[in-house]
Amino acid sequence: MAAKVFESLGKLGLGLAVAGGVVNSALYNVDAGHRAVIFDRFRGVQDTVVGEGTHFLIPWVQKPIIFDCRSRPRNIPVITGSKDLQNVNITLRILFRPVTAQLPRIFTSIGEDYDERVLPSITTEILKSVVARFDAGELITQRELVSRQVSEDLTERAATFGLILDDVSLTHLTFGKEFTEAVEMKQVAQQEAERARFVVEKAEQQKKAAVISAEGDSKAAELIANSLATAGDGLIELRKLEAAEDIAYQLSRSRNITYLPSGQSVLLQLPQ
Repeated sequence: MAAKVFESLGKLGLGLAVAGGVVNSALYNVDAGHRAVIFDRFRGVQDTVVGEGTHFLIPWVQKPIIFDCRSRPRNIPVITGSKDLQNVNITLRILFRPVTAQLPRIFTSIGEDYDERVLPSITTEILKSVVARFDAGELITQRELVSRQVSEDLTERAATFGLILDDVSLTHLTFGKEFTEAVEMKQVAQQEAERARFVVEKAEQQKKAAVISAEGDSKAAELIANSLATAGDGLIELRKLEAAEDIAYQLSRSRNITYLPSGQSVLLQLPQ
């Protein structure tokens, strides 16, 4: 009797395990920010896109393919040429995500690794096309325009593959060694030219100052000559008195000067 009971319990447990396995294989989860595409072994890829949550499927007949629909970053380096045939190294940073409604078409025509298959090729194509419109100097001075043009063209191109680009930016822009050296030499030449211009302007200012000083001296001499002609030697005598007064004042303040009254040289035993 006990053996029959255990046998029944064993069969029941086996049945529950099989049923649990079937139910578990018939459930799948779609995490937040993800979407699922169902592949049916008999009907192929279904057009319906499954949203977030837990869902049922037919075991061994249907298979869910999960896609991440959140914005993801990707850096793509490209080496191309400018309008004046200068080598340009550009790194483009892209934030991309798939169009949810087009996931079945993306999976059917491109595959789960759609970003690896699409983004490098279209990014290289667009960058080469846009950069070739600008000279090397324009790529530096008009970087915002270049970035905007790349963003517009790349967004339009990616839309044909069912991709949305939330942001496109140029994070790295450098030129070849020869161009970099040429730019440095140009900057040095400009600095030398500025220094030479400063020297020339300084010389011109000194020249003007000398001319003005000479004109002032000439005018002063002319005024003095007119004064002498009008007042005679009185002006000269006045200047002599003023000079003598100034000399006497300076000598009186010096400690190395001693004054002796007239006729007192005998105190020093000096010859008469």
